[in-house]
Amino acid sequence: MLQIATLQVGQKLEPLVKSAVTKVQLVKYAGASGDFNPLHTDDAFAQSIGMPGVIAHGMLVMGFLGQYVMELAGVSATPTNFKMRFGAMTRPGDEITCSAIVKKVYEENEKQLVDLELIAEKAPGKVVGSGEATLHVF
Repeated sequence: MLQIATLQVGQKLEPLVKSAVTKVQLVKYAGASGDFNPLHTDDAFAQSIGMPGVIAHGMLVMGFLGQYVMELAGVSATPTNFKMRFGAMTRPGDEITCSAIVKKVYEENEKQLVDLELIAEKAPGKVVGSGEATLHVF
């Protein structure tokens, strides 16, 4: 469990490694999100538009980072200001690693806050998503 009270600027936090993305997961996510673009579920369609095959929904990767932030917060903090930018494409078989670096630890309006820089990578240096979040510590 993350000890929020001991966080320091520049500290790298324990990553979350997600299982490899699967085509079944993409179909399930399409149903859950309502995004049925065949680019995410139909290899033949994806190939017809010049892709090597289906790609994951960007919002699925955002969900992975959201899960990571919630796990970091645990019962000690509330996450806010969660933002993400999309990077490289995620394909079936890619294993996504979510990580964070503490950017700032401060107090504002008598509340302790921690700003995090977030990264989702499919391999070292292959960023599929990056972003930020703030933890409001209890």
